[in-house]
Amino acid sequence: MQQNFIPFYKTGYFSSLICDYLDEKSQLNLFYNRFPKIENFKLQIEEKELSFKNESRSVLVESLKKQYQNLETSKNTLQNIERLKSETTFTITTGHQLNLFTGPLYFLYKIVSAINLSKELKDEYPNYDFVPVYWMATEDHDFEEINYFNFKGKKVRWNKDASGAVGQLATDGLEAVLDLFSQDLGVSKNAQILKELFKSSYIKHDDLAEATQYLANELFKDYGLVIIDANNAALKKEFVPFMEQELQKQTSFKLVSETNKRLNNLPENYKIQVNPREINLFYINDGLRERIVFEDGVYKVLNTNHSWSKSNMLKHLNEFPERFSPNVIMRPLYQEVILPNLCYIGGGGELAYWFQLKAFFDEVNVPFPMLLLRNSVLIQSERQSKKLKKLHISDEDIFLKRDAFINKKVREISNIDIDFSPQMNHLKQQFEDLYKLAEQTDKSFLGAVKAQEVKQIKGLENLEKRLLKAQKRKLSDEVSRMVELQNELFPNGGLQERNANFSEFYLEYGEALISNLIERLDPLKAEFSILT
Repeated sequence: MQQNFIPFYKTGYFSSLICDYLDEKSQLNLFYNRFPKIENFKLQIEEKELSFKNESRSVLVESLKKQYQNLETSKNTLQNIERLKSETTFTITTGHQLNLFTGPLYFLYKIVSAINLSKELKDEYPNYDFVPVYWMATEDHDFEEINYFNFKGKKVRWNKDASGAVGQLATDGLEAVLDLFSQDLGVSKNAQILKELFKSSYIKHDDLAEATQYLANELFKDYGLVIIDANNAALKKEFVPFMEQELQKQTSFKLVSETNKRLNNLPENYKIQVNPREINLFYINDGLRERIVFEDGVYKVLNTNHSWSKSNMLKHLNEFPERFSPNVIMRPLYQEVILPNLCYIGGGGELAYWFQLKAFFDEVNVPFPMLLLRNSVLIQSERQSKKLKKLHISDEDIFLKRDAFINKKVREISNIDIDFSPQMNHLKQQFEDLYKLAEQTDKSFLGAVKAQEVKQIKGLENLEKRLLKAQKRKLSDEVSRMVELQNELFPNGGLQERNANFSEFYLEYGEALISNLIERLDPLKAEFSILT
């Protein structure tokens, strides 16, 4: 397998915030703790070691053992769960929604990043152990975001009425999805493996949390991955003091709002990813997941008849912590309270909202984890790689947006020069002389000179566009081959990893797909990978 790299900023698919973070621009220093370099983990280890209690480790391990009691897993994973009892063991965490059959391809890249970083840290710090963790987003409630996956240009969708936390959703109706998916898979050996994997995950388990846990375990158990469902009474009991503070003081609202103002005041105009609520907790129970609000001196659950006085609300929280669910603002804090975590691995959008939380973490005295952009990958088949070389398409070319890609390649392969830049520069120089002449004679002519300059440059631009359009028609066969190839690699004009499902590649590469990713991807190499 061959591997090439392209800087993230050259792909055109990553925000200025993420590119500036990767460049360690000083204006972002306030919004994170330590940059993810291997040498910086020493201080992160020391900080977390002092703050994480052995009692919390015991609760974590017992909860994980219960979650794994009906799941056949590897010796590596069981050993990693046991290791979490030790004060010298830490986690490297990534999280993802419970997308049907893992959803987009980058689900794999997140987990591979966590696995590989754990191995690199063990090599660097042999006196400690590092456990890769996949945090299942079982408490999310947006079913429309997770009820499908794309396979060879088709959307495989699970149609179902759904409400409440998605982890609790029954898996009924997925037999029909498997039937349709099977028709497109074919009859190869790898196709049979995929069918059985879907069946064992979704048809043989009662809810979406169990199904996703089984699926992720089957894919990654050999690498010691530990999967956690934090929608758990014992784990949430650990988080009660922070939820009490959230209900009474609205700390996250105040601190995140202040951080958002700081980000807005930066000249770079970074986009704010999330806006906090006054209370950033949901109430979940029996298919219900609704926001908690404080109105007229009473706590209420929106769109329900549930309400409590202040004292009764705190009593209810302590009796039933499992009924309280952190939203996007509070979930990262929950994660860092119940895990001995050093680093969170996520995509660009995820890291963007983590940057909004540093001041909040400082206020509640919880160590802020290091933030690592997950591996990003473009997988090319050998056939596609050969076509790219034959058509003289570079790695940077293929990432261009459609119109820019076509225009660049047409200019390159045309037997005539379609670049009118020399003529435009010559024209501008001539008008510079006319401006000087007008200045020396009659300044009222400056406007007329400017108007004539604009007119003639626009005329040259139009001629260039017409010539380019004519060449596109003349070279239509080559252009169509290039566009077809780019469409294969960038489905729907977007990154492959955000559209395609892993099954499309497993069908071709089988078990070697994940083992090759494990072998090739370096989580600390901040560049986009191209694998052939």
